[in-house]
Amino acid sequence: MTFNRKTLASSIALAAATLMASGAQAQMSDDEVRIGYLADMSGTYRDLAGPGGLEALEMAVEDFGGEVNGAPIEVFSADDRNSADVGANTVREWFDTRNVDLVAGLVASSVTIAATKVIEENDGLGIVSGSAASSITNEHCTPNHIHWVYDTYPLANGTAKAVVEQGGDTWFMLTADYAFGHALEGDVTKVVEENGGEIVGTIRHPFPTSDFSSYILQAQGSGAKIVGLANAGADTVNAITTASQFGLTQSGQQLAGLLIFLNDVHAMGLEDTQNLLLTTGWYWDMDDQAREWADRYFERVGKRPTMVQAGIYSSTMHYLETVAEAGTDDPETVRAAMAERPVEDFFSRNGYIREDGRMVHDMYLARVKTPEESTGEWDLYEILATIPAEEAYRPLSESQCDLVNN
Repeated sequence: MTFNRKTLASSIALAAATLMASGAQAQMSDDEVRIGYLADMSGTYRDLAGPGGLEALEMAVEDFGGEVNGAPIEVFSADDRNSADVGANTVREWFDTRNVDLVAGLVASSVTIAATKVIEENDGLGIVSGSAASSITNEHCTPNHIHWVYDTYPLANGTAKAVVEQGGDTWFMLTADYAFGHALEGDVTKVVEENGGEIVGTIRHPFPTSDFSSYILQAQGSGAKIVGLANAGADTVNAITTASQFGLTQSGQQLAGLLIFLNDVHAMGLEDTQNLLLTTGWYWDMDDQAREWADRYFERVGKRPTMVQAGIYSSTMHYLETVAEAGTDDPETVRAAMAERPVEDFFSRNGYIREDGRMVHDMYLARVKTPEESTGEWDLYEILATIPAEEAYRPLSESQCDLVNN
């Protein structure tokens, strides 16, 4: 791979790559470190990342001191409006006119896949924190991006496997009709069938969708024990609310929320979501470290952070620490150096970056508490089990990523 945009003298690049902690003088392009935050700031995914994710990124910059080896850190942001074209064009403009060093955020999978192609074309660096499609570090992997928080593979392995083991062996899939939904549906289907279950029906809905009536009626008519929701954000909220209105769970079927965020459960309330099983990459109340950071975030935002917002802080801090140690913001050098450093912080346990760009770390199977069990507004989850990092994510032996197989 050749990074043409910001070429360093070969001696400096070699020193940065091999002597990470040598304290070499900073070699920052444009004498600044420039981070562009791209996310859905106003639509379906606003609450799971959005402005709160930007706040988390800015927290990391402030905690780091606002500069790297004397070079100030500049942060700017844009709303991708959940459009792949808007996202790709925004990132292209950032490279052409703003000399962006890192593209952060990246939520809707279709936007991310388009944006990471532009990042690769411009020999840049991106950290994906909000997207779910496991293809982002599989068939759509590049040497220019890292996928941080979660993806559909552990979501399927965690939730679907647990539900099937508890007797939920017939499934009807309600799927968002774009890259993320397709990936999650495929991963769930594989896990359900491998564990002796059956997918009895599937229907795909447009993204986003406000009226789920016809879809829920078809799910009820399928006779499946489990209705799997392969969607996210407002789509998931609308689907669960509609299912409650139609008495789906009261008639004996169970909902499996395959990508449920803290903000979703909070918005719907425990009455509608109680006992829902889900898989998460992080929970604000899981331990003292998580609570300490979540309390600081709450003071600024007035809400508890989602796993994505926590992951944005974590990934930004890991990036800035690596740039400081390497003494350069050259993308190729930084990307390689980030993979050399373990990721062990309030967000990640047993974390590290693989050659396919996947940051693997422990994941968690959680149950939504009942109203009676909850002790406060944000006391929403009980962590049932830890899914070890090595078991959570797609094994490299199954990878279609060119970085692994070449």
